[in-house]
Amino acid sequence: MKKARLGIIGLGYIGKIHLRHSLKLPNVNLVAVSDLSKKALKEAKNAGIKKTFTSYEQLLHESNIDAVIIALPTHLHLPCALQAAEAGKHIFLEKPIARNPEEAKGIVTAAHKNSVKLMMGYQLRFNKSFRELKTKMESGTLGDVEIAYATFINSGPFFHRAESYTPLPVPKWWFNRDLTGGGALIDVGSHIINLFRWYFGEITHIKSHLGYRFNLDFEDSAMCFTKFESGTTAVITAGWFLQGYQLKIEFFGTVDHAFAQHRPSNRLVAATQKLTTGMSEFYRPHFDELHYFANCLIKDLSPSPSGEDGLKDLEAIYHAYKNSIRLD
Repeated sequence: MKKARLGIIGLGYIGKIHLRHSLKLPNVNLVAVSDLSKKALKEAKNAGIKKTFTSYEQLLHESNIDAVIIALPTHLHLPCALQAAEAGKHIFLEKPIARNPEEAKGIVTAAHKNSVKLMMGYQLRFNKSFRELKTKMESGTLGDVEIAYATFINSGPFFHRAESYTPLPVPKWWFNRDLTGGGALIDVGSHIINLFRWYFGEITHIKSHLGYRFNLDFEDSAMCFTKFESGTTAVITAGWFLQGYQLKIEFFGTVDHAFAQHRPSNRLVAATQKLTTGMSEFYRPHFDELHYFANCLIKDLSPSPSGEDGLKDLEAIYHAYKNSIRLD
């Protein structure tokens, strides 16, 4: 079986997830990884990765790599993606695509100019329950979806950043708006913006109410009031204030309504799933999106969600920031 030859740039939380899955995917050969952390590189070597680099520029010089997974902090997306495109490497880029639409346009332009594929890391597109919602909607069993609700609230950067569930310091870049581009809306809200654009088409109007519970210089919660070209009106809620995880979507149509959610299994169930299938179902969408990306490389197909999707999502988010309203 032909395999896509991948490199991973960045071995933080999400990068390590991609590392685990790349080693299990039947259509992937993980050639190399890069990270500044010697500890992370040692862990990768112990997992069987022969080539490790402290500089992603070194990784991009490897001729036997077809594509790279970029799992770096948001402010590094633009320089890394530009160099990857110029090196002729196809790109799987974690969301958000960049800090602002101007940077996003630069990434999309570079991918087109160098004829490389660019896919965004929106794993919710590969969630079974959320895909079933789209099928129900498109089959007409709901009628016209008049109103949609989505809630994605978790602990953001404040979660326990290790499988041992012990708290670890939050990287400084998380608290610098110049490096992140924003807060909860651009972070977890981007997932829902992308998912709802997939469901309902382009956004015609969007306003937001932003919350600042933690007195940071960016929002830790957001509510967006959104209208789509399909005619659907949606309320999207995103937040970082919950020491837990809630991700729910509900559609109200002219014929019926539908509901779906994605949530972590309890530790016993997750452990059982890992023993029987090699991973917990919570992370299955991450696995499936990489499997799909690799197949697009092997079959020379254009992947979706695309870089253009990432740009449109970010443009919608920036409109929401500009159209922020006060409720007090």
